[in-house]
Amino acid sequence: MTNLTDLGIAAIRDGVAKGEFTATEVATAFNAAVEAAQPALNAFIVTTPEKALEAAAKVDADRSAGKVLGKMAGVPIGMKDLFATKGTQTTAASKILEGFKPEYESTVSQKLWDAGAGMLGKLNLDQFAMGSSNETSAFGNVISPWRRPGDTAPLAPGGSSGGSSSAVAARIAPAATGTDTGGSIRQPAAFTGISGIKPTYGRCSRWGVVAFASSLDQAGAMAHDVTDCAIMLEAMAGFDPKDSTSLNLPVPEWTEGLNADMRGKRVGIPREYRLDGMDPDVARSWDDGIAWLKDAGAEIVEISLPHTKYALPTYYIIAPAEASSNLARYDGVRYGLRDLPDGAGLQDMYAATRAAGFGPEVKRRIMIGTYVLSAGFYDAYYTQAQKVRTLISRDFTNAFIDVDVILVPTAPSSAFALGEKSADPLEMYLNDVFSVPASLAGLPAMSVPAGLDRNGLPLGLQVIGKAFDEQGVLNASLAIEQRAQFTARPEKWW
Repeated sequence: MTNLTDLGIAAIRDGVAKGEFTATEVATAFNAAVEAAQPALNAFIVTTPEKALEAAAKVDADRSAGKVLGKMAGVPIGMKDLFATKGTQTTAASKILEGFKPEYESTVSQKLWDAGAGMLGKLNLDQFAMGSSNETSAFGNVISPWRRPGDTAPLAPGGSSGGSSSAVAARIAPAATGTDTGGSIRQPAAFTGISGIKPTYGRCSRWGVVAFASSLDQAGAMAHDVTDCAIMLEAMAGFDPKDSTSLNLPVPEWTEGLNADMRGKRVGIPREYRLDGMDPDVARSWDDGIAWLKDAGAEIVEISLPHTKYALPTYYIIAPAEASSNLARYDGVRYGLRDLPDGAGLQDMYAATRAAGFGPEVKRRIMIGTYVLSAGFYDAYYTQAQKVRTLISRDFTNAFIDVDVILVPTAPSSAFALGEKSADPLEMYLNDVFSVPASLAGLPAMSVPAGLDRNGLPLGLQVIGKAFDEQGVLNASLAIEQRAQFTARPEKWW
């Protein structure tokens, strides 16, 4: 029998449907892989092998009964621990929510279970999705399965969806959910040599997803390849009346529409992304991507996104401002951690609970956000940032008059070692320089593997599309995937 843990979504779903193997056999194989890798990679906060087996048993019973199987039938996945899962601990990788077991299911996770997927466990992440290296989790760092040749230094799997990227790259989960606020699906996908898509803002419901920055947060799919991402995104997406920002649009059949023929398409290359001192390997991979899309029939057009240089500071005003508001709900009164010193009053309890429950990066962003929203600074910082956000979005709108998609690098470098950048928050924030603009504009964007750098580590290319045009993003990404022929995998050391 094929090594089941090498298979992706399409291969598992189709194999189960044809009777080549059972969903229970698949779940058993992945449960064993998770158990073996967990001590080394720390990709999961909690594992739920029984949930995976329970879902698999239902799929096998439905197949035996001749019932129509769902898009994700028989596929066990990892669920980022930002999605509320009924009866299973949901922490956002923070001590302030340790032990919290929701009485409800997030809309996205429920859609996946309804489509036949099972849950291997809750994946580790940067605390409250704040980070680019998965070093801010209260439950320990996630370790990338990749290593530099001849070097045992543990590498960052990217963030905040580092548990998701590590698990998929290590083949201990065929796919995983992620969330992307400023690049938290795309950057970790690039670091670990997998594919990841952030859809248009509003495509996937935010109901039941622990909030970081509500005008930016968006759920998406992380998987082995473009086709698997398309299948998973179809299952996740859809209108939700419980989410006021949800798009009331039908979900296209993206998988059926996959087509790598780029003839008649125009691909924009923004000159502002050619940064001074750009990593030569990143620049080379970008040039390779341009050549691949040209080979696929696309016309390459140089474009300008003049306000790109303001995207990062704009993001790091708006996102912390929204975080400071969203995280005010964690007060020790209703759920989660409560730290109540002897003789303390209500305000003392608030302070003690938040001091004990929030990590340093979360506190830093809350303080930044509170500052930019405070009297005397609101107009100087927050209002200005919102105006610049509008200009950034307008740049994309103007560019898409002339082009169909935009091609840029996903991240400014390949994966770095844990501890290399975490001492300097500003250096860490620069990891988001290529991914933040699409998030501010609410556009669909995807990272696909493009090759290896001089250290043998994966590099990703990012395709950005028009609002609601996930199909265009997936098709251009497929054209790159077919030409990149990326088959590299981390050597197993765990």
